[in-house]
Amino acid sequence: MSRALVHRLVLLPALAGFNPMSEAAGQAARIERVVHGLRPRVEIVGRPAVRWSLGERMAHYKIPGVSIAVIEGGRIAWARGFGLKEAGTTDSVTPETLFQAASISKPVTATAMLRLVEQGKLSLDENVNTYLKSWKLPDNQFTAKEKVTLRRIVSHSAGLTVHGFPGYKSTDPLPSVVQVLAGEKPANTPPVLVDTVPGERWQYSGGGTTIMQLVLMDVTGEPFPTLMQRLVLRPVGMTRSTYQQPLPESRRGEAASAHNAAGEVIEGNWHVYPEMAAAGLWTTPTDLAKWALAIASARAGRSASILSQRLATEMLTPQKPPTGLGPFLQGSGQGFRFGHGGDNAGFKAEVWCLPEAGLGAAVMVNGDGGSGLNQEILYAIAAEYGWPDYGPKQVKPVPLDTMVLNRIAGRYTLDYEKKNFSLDVTRAASGLRGRVVFQPDGEELLAVSASAFVGAESGFEYEFTRDGQGTATGVTVRLFGLLTVQGTRDGKTVRR
Repeated sequence: MSRALVHRLVLLPALAGFNPMSEAAGQAARIERVVHGLRPRVEIVGRPAVRWSLGERMAHYKIPGVSIAVIEGGRIAWARGFGLKEAGTTDSVTPETLFQAASISKPVTATAMLRLVEQGKLSLDENVNTYLKSWKLPDNQFTAKEKVTLRRIVSHSAGLTVHGFPGYKSTDPLPSVVQVLAGEKPANTPPVLVDTVPGERWQYSGGGTTIMQLVLMDVTGEPFPTLMQRLVLRPVGMTRSTYQQPLPESRRGEAASAHNAAGEVIEGNWHVYPEMAAAGLWTTPTDLAKWALAIASARAGRSASILSQRLATEMLTPQKPPTGLGPFLQGSGQGFRFGHGGDNAGFKAEVWCLPEAGLGAAVMVNGDGGSGLNQEILYAIAAEYGWPDYGPKQVKPVPLDTMVLNRIAGRYTLDYEKKNFSLDVTRAASGLRGRVVFQPDGEELLAVSASAFVGAESGFEYEFTRDGQGTATGVTVRLFGLLTVQGTRDGKTVRR
């Protein structure tokens, strides 16, 4: 009996029981449970579980449009668009609608850089000034012994300045990459400099990624969008994606418009980002999922079309936690995941892949309030598809007496990347409320001990230090499970 005939006979029982209509109905039911299963960052033990529909939360956050792609079994299981490309129109979001990926541009760019490392054109550990031709990073006292390298740039440990970029209105003059790096007009950001010894600490820098953009251009001699098409987008099959900035006129009809926190279209429909490597990718959740699956496949040794197994493994190995060579890394074992978030004017995005479990998702929205919505959607997806070790924080509050609470209330000055902002902790009927600068209304602080609290909405973790009399003198805040910020108490009472 031929091998082909045996194969056909083995398949017959499976095919006989296969009902494509039933499978489609099952998939539709799963999507329906996701769409009606959004949940908060924090679930409070002893209180009823909170669940929302996608429509409810889009209205709450004033988000016109959402696009989602879900990975299951190491492949894209489904992709759907919801809502509108632009508020006040009838133009619906589809899986093909383009959104700005914002900072997810960074790990995709890191993939291109690693391909050039594989080809022997770059080294991860060489001084970047070796490769730069059209501009040089100024040396100073911080670079006397340690140098800025590509490994340090993509792991945000190069000691570089300029956290992110606000972008430019469509009518603004656009700077060149060199003008951005030098902080020269018409650039709207300061020069990119080294202000910490390279390798010493984690310090997020879009400025560093822009240096990498220039390195790639100087080494290849190609325009950045062209080299990204050649090195990553085309090989991965990201057929909808482009790093072209501004977006070509011929593709404007494919794109969602950006909206501010009030749900209003921003001037010019979106901002333009000449800092393409850091913030310039236009893409879809489906294309982001393709990128994640390509990296996962390379790491597993199933494919070397984009990266070798060695470099893909190094990319997903912590360099300076919480980052690898580009992506953020979380969890372990089956729960290990890599990904990144994105935050441009009027666009928010997230992509995560759990390579050991064959699971993941990408979510993109066209409104400034979208970070909270993206997280709620991801929790709904994780619950439906059984992501290991991923979900809302479970908190069981403990009662504290009034004196303990009074000795914590006050204003604290937090230091993040050498910039100060305030945390106001105030007394409330339920206990304490906390408010940082990007939380207009603040949130309930849930006590888990006499010194430790969790934000009821954000999930931020607060650990207060006390003096001998029990009065709080400082605080450590852990944000989004990734960043730790230290603060000191100002000694002021805050009343609201």
